[in-house]
Amino acid sequence: MPGSLGTPEIVAILIIALLLLGPSKLPQLARSIGEALREFRKAASGATEEEKKTVSILANKQSLTESDRQILLEIAKKLGIETNGLSDSDILKKIQDKVGK
Repeated sequence: MPGSLGTPEIVAILIIALLLLGPSKLPQLARSIGEALREFRKAASGATEEEKKTVSILANKQSLTESDRQILLEIAKKLGIETNGLSDSDILKKIQDKVGK
């Protein structure tokens, strides 16, 4: 498959990195790459921690006010959830499924 890296390519990259950076800098580079990937995955998941907390609070309410509904619709839109024809509880369930309860 074009563009994919196999074992020989990865080994070659690691050897070149070791020669260029030296053995003391390589762990720092690996740590930095790991942190960057973690942040990217967190951002790619869609919902921030604040939005997750807001959804949790809205889920525990007996009824939603109009401002609660607007917040719910904004979060759903940000996550790419279609809301037409859905009740507030259906929208809330879809958001919870997307962000993980």
